[in-house]
Amino acid sequence: MTQPLLQAADLRGAARLTTDAVAGLASLVEAMHARITSLPRLAGTGEAAPAEERTSGLTGLMYKTVHGVTRGVGGSAEALLGWLAPALAAPDPREPPRPEREAVVAALNGVLGDHLAATHNPLAVTMAFRHAGQPLMLERHALRLRLPGATPRVLVLLHGLCMNDLHWQRAGHDHGEALAREAGYTPVYLHYNSGLSVSTNGRILAQMMERLYDAWPLPIERLVMVGHSMGGLVARSAIHHGALIQRGGLRWPGRVNDLVCLGTPHQGAPLVRVGHGVDVLLGAAPYAAPLARLGKVRSAGINDLRLGNIVSAPAGDDGTHRCAQVGLPGGTRCFAIAASLGPAAGSLKAKVLGDGLVPVASALGQHPEPERHLAFAADRQAVVAETGHLDLLSSAEVWGLLRGWLG
Repeated sequence: MTQPLLQAADLRGAARLTTDAVAGLASLVEAMHARITSLPRLAGTGEAAPAEERTSGLTGLMYKTVHGVTRGVGGSAEALLGWLAPALAAPDPREPPRPEREAVVAALNGVLGDHLAATHNPLAVTMAFRHAGQPLMLERHALRLRLPGATPRVLVLLHGLCMNDLHWQRAGHDHGEALAREAGYTPVYLHYNSGLSVSTNGRILAQMMERLYDAWPLPIERLVMVGHSMGGLVARSAIHHGALIQRGGLRWPGRVNDLVCLGTPHQGAPLVRVGHGVDVLLGAAPYAAPLARLGKVRSAGINDLRLGNIVSAPAGDDGTHRCAQVGLPGGTRCFAIAASLGPAAGSLKAKVLGDGLVPVASALGQHPEPERHLAFAADRQAVVAETGHLDLLSSAEVWGLLRGWLG
């Protein structure tokens, strides 16, 4: 049985976006999904993002539905659901999740995730560890059944903004699966609402990591975290918050052997930060370009990504406050991989665009102010040339670094 793109609860959640006064953002989300699911590309100099971007097939039908809802077309939400009934048949729970649907919901959460969570919208993603796209129950017997080949080497992978755990599979490669084959790790993929603040996700993850640690089917000998983009910030935040309450009984923060950050904006992402009206620069970054349409309407996650924040901003902050820098976790080997669209780290493309979203210096934690500089050891950082932000997930060179560092 073919699983539908969206369930009835998804459409009801989408319909509620109207009454919550966020009409018009469906166009933005559609553009983001089109960008995320296509190969990254670098626009020509001065070339802005296309005025209209549309998806096709069932995804296109979903977006037309959301557009119709936000304009009040088609009557009530219930009438609309009746019209789409054939596409909303009950999914077969035995089938894996549809990557297309997962990408749509992930994009919505990246843009509006804090709003969706605050209003208890059914589209809001609830943090969970997943394997093969299915959530894991953090109970020892359940994990033993779901992961019969579990090893003492645990690998936790964290996705980036507007993405989900299925995005680790790219161009026929998955760093987690590759490390499982060649280095004996058992990969566990975090699925989270990337529109929430990094510190909120970090605090939630700190507690969930302890539950995972307690429920693992056998004693953990090695614990590794690999974060792509925002995922690296969330991992750092979780370790930081977990260490603060470690005296309350959390054990896992002191047991993290390695943390690897792939294209993580430790010092912020200027191409997102300048999105306040500078559409041309954002148009040069395929992953970030649609964010220009938001203006000042930005999720807490987007604000933290553009500033590199991993702790909470002061009360009343309007999303422009750069929080104090938190150093790298002690006792953990920390690695940073940056990507450059240019042929070398010192090229103009690398300096201006980096990987299309994150500058090389930011991904390596470099900052002219000593108190903000992150001290990644020289032999624990690398720059991958002629590689885009999303290509870090499938790069053979990145895989070679991971295999060397973690093997």
